[in-house]
Amino acid sequence: MTEKPPAAASSSNQAIENLEQELSVLWRRARAASQRVARAVHPDLEPAAYGLLVLLQRRGPLRLTDVAAAIGVGKPSVSRQIVMLESLGLVEKQADPEDGRAQTISLTESGSEQLARTQRAREKHFRALLASWNEDEVHTLSLLLHKLNASQVPEGSK
Repeated sequence: MTEKPPAAASSSNQAIENLEQELSVLWRRARAASQRVARAVHPDLEPAAYGLLVLLQRRGPLRLTDVAAAIGVGKPSVSRQIVMLESLGLVEKQADPEDGRAQTISLTESGSEQLARTQRAREKHFRALLASWNEDEVHTLSLLLHKLNASQVPEGSK
């Protein structure tokens, strides 16, 4: 099914309605893609845990409190996901070299390899998806998505 392009915005209300519609489509597709991506790393991986793997890949070993702070959830939620990732052989805990009482969490060699393989497949998919776009269009989309992701909803407007 092909989605219809948004109508020309004749007002700021129409522009916001168009944006909401297009983001809804994007989010639906992203949720489905998240399921596929997570399963590509490991058949039992939950989509939310994929983001933890990427965080550990980018930032290296982290304490549980740092992981929780980085993704904006409580320690109990992250702890459950880390236990699951550990049971799948994707992450491991080590004594924190700066504080022997604490532990750091990092990717295992297998976790790192599986994640990298999945990321290469995702990149190939995006290249095919955007093959008809010029480099400026891809760059503009990236900048606008970054701006959207960096935006904060003012308190009380939810």
